[in-house]
Formats: sequence, C-alpha cells, structure tokens
Amino acid sequence: MLETLDLNLSLDKESYKQELMPLMRNLRSLQQACWQKKLPVVIVLEGWAAAGKGALLQKMVGYMDPRGFEVHPVWPPTADERRYPFLWRFWQKLPERGKFSIFYHSWYTHVLEDRLFGRIPESQMATAFQEINAFERQLVDDGAAIAKFWIHLSKKELKKRLKKYAKDPLDAWRVRPEDWQQSKNYSQYAEFAEEMLQQTSTGVAPWTLIEGDNKRWARVKVLTQMAASLTEALDRLHGQQPAPQATPQTQLSPTEPDFLSAVDLSLSLSHDEYKAKLREQQIRLRKLQQEIYQNKVPVLILFEGWDAAGKGGAIKRLTDVLDPRSYKVRAFGPPTEDEKQHHYLWRFWRRLPPAGQLAIFDRSWYGRVLVERVEGFATEAQWRRAYREINEFESQLVSAGYVLVKFWLHISPEEQLKRFYERKENPFKSYKLTTEDWRNREKWSLYEVAVNQTIQRTSTPIAPWTIVPGNDKYYARVRTIEAVSTAMENQLKQI
Repeated sequence: MLETLDLNLSLDKESYKQELMPLMRNLRSLQQACWQKKLPVVIVLEGWAAAGKGALLQKMVGYMDPRGFEVHPVWPPTADERRYPFLWRFWQKLPERGKFSIFYHSWYTHVLEDRLFGRIPESQMATAFQEINAFERQLVDDGAAIAKFWIHLSKKELKKRLKKYAKDPLDAWRVRPEDWQQSKNYSQYAEFAEEMLQQTSTGVAPWTLIEGDNKRWARVKVLTQMAASLTEALDRLHGQQPAPQATPQTQLSPTEPDFLSAVDLSLSLSHDEYKAKLREQQIRLRKLQQEIYQNKVPVLILFEGWDAAGKGGAIKRLTDVLDPRSYKVRAFGPPTEDEKQHHYLWRFWRRLPPAGQLAIFDRSWYGRVLVERVEGFATEAQWRRAYREINEFESQLVSAGYVLVKFWLHISPEEQLKRFYERKENPFKSYKLTTEDWRNREKWSLYEVAVNQTIQRTSTPIAPWTIVPGNDKYYARVRTIEAVSTAMENQLKQI
C-alpha cells in the first residue's frame, strides 16, 4: 500500500489558497449538520513524526466551532492508565452525539511505537488488531463516523524535517527521541505501518493514505477526504428508515436450550451449615483479596438476576470481610441523559476496576439484551448486535488479565411473589418494591426467553455464566462467594 504512493505529488501556493478556503467553509457547514443530526465523529491523524499533523490540525479546526470538537493529543500511557486495558483511555475520550473527537495519534500507537520499542510482545499483535477493529466497528454500528488518515513521508523527507525542527529553538521541543528512532529504523517502522494498514483498513473504518512530502498537497487531501467522509455519513443517516419492531418472543424454540429450567432450586443450607460455610468462604476470599492486590490482578464481578432474587444480600456477604480500600460496588440503573449520548458500553468502560482492585457491578451491560430488549428501549438490530459486542468486550477484559465472574441469580415465580409480599409488609424493605417490579413480573415469560438466549450466546469458555439457585438465600450467598474465590485462585495460578 505505502509503496504505491507517489510522494512527488505537490500543490503550488496559489492553487493551495484557492482550494483551501472553500474546503474550510464546507467543513464548518458539515460540523453544523453533524450537530443537528447528532452524528458523533472520530478523526484519527496518524503518520510519521514531522509529517505536519500539528499544522494540519490547526487548519482543520480553524473554521470549526470550538464548542463542538475536542482535540486529544495522545502520549504514552500514564502509570494509572497502564492499570487498565489499552483501549480504556480512548473510550474516555469518545465524543457525545453531534460532536467531534480529533485524535492526534491514537490507539494505533499501541501497534506502532509500542511494537517498535518492544513494549508489546509480537504474540499479542493479532489480538491487538482484532480489538481495534472491534472497537471501531462498534462505534460505527452505533452511528459514529470515523475518518482515519496516515500521512506518509519518504525516508529522505523525514530525516530532513527532523533536522530542521531540531535546529529551530521554537520547534526543537517537538522532536522526541522516539522520532529519531523512526528515522533510524525507517524500514522496520514502515513494515509495521504497512501491516497495521492492511489489518485495520476495514469496510466500516478504512484508512486514507496521504502523500505527505508536500505539506500543501497533504492538507488539501486530508480536508477533502474528511469532508467526503462526513457527507457520506450524513447521507447514510438521512437514508435510514426506522426499524420495525419485532414481535416479542414469549417462548424458546424447540432447538434452543432452556438453561433456567435445568437449575435445581431445591438446593439449600441449614442455618448452622450456612454460618459455618459462609465464615469459611469469607476467610478464603479475604486472603485472596490480598494476593490479588499484591499481584495487580483486576477483578470484575457481575450480578444479574430476577427482581428480589437476592443480589443485594449476596453482594453484602461478599463484601463484608473485604478491605474497603480496594473494592467498589457499582449499581447501574437506566442510563442518564449524558450516558445516552454515547455508545451503551461507554459507561461501563469508564467504571472498570484498575489492576489490583475489585469491582462488583449490580446490573451491567447485559441490560442491553435483557431489559432494553424486552421493554423496547433497544431496536432488534441493536440488541442482536450486542451479543457480539459483549463477547468482544469481555474478551478484551480477559486478555488484559481480568478475573471476570458473571452471576445470574435464579428463583421461581412463586418464590419471587412470596418475597414481593414480604417486602410489601416490611417497613424496612418496602422501599425495594416498586411498580416496575410488578410490571416486570407480568413479563416473566419474555424475560425468561431473553435470559436463556443471553446465556446461550454469551457464556464463553473465557467468560462463562454461573447460574445460582436462589430460592434459598443461604445457599446462593455461599455459592457466589465460593465461585468468586475459585475464579481468583485459578487466575493467580497462571501468574
């Protein structure tokens, strides 16, 4: 790809002036259209050191409304950022609907500079490319427009510019030691860039290659392609038709497994057995928490289940003996208005635990394929797509070293009704019972189908579901702590 570029292409000063001004005005108009249509835009500027990305960026934003974009210069990750999956810090910077995020360098530094300097093992490269492609596809599927530019320089031009900048007192600070290494290892870095372009130029997020030896040519080509990409995305958005709502599925097909019906809800513990086993498992868990902290292993525990299934009680017994300085419990309800302006996974990426800490999510991203599916808050296309997105997300977590434990707390309809009435009569628990709980109960069959299909599609070898019989609260509480401890032990054995 790079070898086919004609780096002799150029634009004279007069032609440059004539083409630049209409482009800038068009870009401003397109920015306004993106805001009106609530189209989020991600711009990625990559290329060689001294390729002119900074000057290009100044031109790009010169006519844009500064309230509608944010520029993110990407530097090596901080010590805190390295405690998360490598894409974590970029999820934090994604634009809300209608706005632009411009990345001056991006997630591609992970497969370029980190690779050049040996900060990422070669064995992890294929996974890194897959995670990047999944990340970009998820954004586009959610309605974002992505434009990616690689500004290419010849070896001679790269060396010439670096020397020029290094001699200029006003520009010398811009030349990093890593930039000289690009020049020194030009052929190897070009090979890495070539592989990156081939692996990540996809139908939803293709690369645009820019001949960069002539700065005027490069600027005009980037701005022209950027305008074309935004126009195409807006046209595509305008042509979309509202998706028809599917008929709710009230029962599984004969070929689909019914995981919930196979759960033995008679499993129980006596009070004495419960006290003894709970104490044993809590001591085990407390010791493992210390090892997790020392070995910098992140732990994420998800609790899903029926209303009144005992999630709160299970979480309480799980945390009773933990050191509160290194765990957090996150309760997720419906997304806020701000959260609705982003991809549905955005709010969960932001709350991941760092290495060495433990997080417990009361409800999670599975709301997309459960409550949002059943209640019609997500279209059929959105919740069907979510199975793949969830599996990709969880795969990234496990690849980054996370212990991921997923619980579905299962109870019978009869047990749920009993607990509802107990809550209604108990002044200390009546606040837990809402009209929504009663409404959800009326849709039990719809949720039962959704839960079974979710388990079937997202219980993977690296992130399996644990279905916990919950009719007996004693049994459920001990079982969840035991499963968490076992998962943590298995991860520690691999270190």
